[in-house]
Amino acid sequence: MEKEISQAVIRRMPRYYRYLGELLDDGVERISSNDLSTRMRVTASQIRQDLNNFGGFGQQGYGYNVKYLYDEIGKIMGMNQQHNIIVVGAGKLGQALANYIKFEKRGFVIIGLFDVNPALKGISVRGIKVRMLDELEDFLKENQVDIATLTLPKEKADEVANMLVDLGINAIWNFAHLDLQLPDHVVVENVHLSDSLMQLSYNIVKTEKSKDKK
Repeated sequence: MEKEISQAVIRRMPRYYRYLGELLDDGVERISSNDLSTRMRVTASQIRQDLNNFGGFGQQGYGYNVKYLYDEIGKIMGMNQQHNIIVVGAGKLGQALANYIKFEKRGFVIIGLFDVNPALKGISVRGIKVRMLDELEDFLKENQVDIATLTLPKEKADEVANMLVDLGINAIWNFAHLDLQLPDHVVVENVHLSDSLMQLSYNIVKTEKSKDKK
């Protein structure tokens, strides 16, 4: 039986991957958990516990081989394979995502943009043509699509998400301001930008209160 990894650990793994990538760019070959901890502001103990969930990867007295650990975390997170993505909702946010070329460096390739607004039909975003939603079914029959991104109003999100699932999509990256209720076999990552701003606001207030006490 496969070990259940906590979501807190999974949320930290992309940070490890990013920092290790920066170390590689700087020519660093190995690093201790203590040095990695200083960079990431996570305790060395936490780093060791997180990585032990997947086998450890370190050597006593040596630390971590940066390239090896980077590659192994990449495999764990599925970075060693390409994921084809479509974006449903070709407004400003959808177009911004399509223009973000770093996704492709991580293996996430946007191959289709869809919308219901006839004014957007046929426009090109970084070489990706905007199609109408009624073309989606045929597109999915002709192309391998691994992830559907929703960047549309919440009033339409539930209906479109269920349509995507009916058409065989099993992974959804949801930017609509609505937590989708979909079958258990569908993997959903809800991204609420306003939630992130609220957390930032809380931390600003917390910091200001801390200053006032001094």
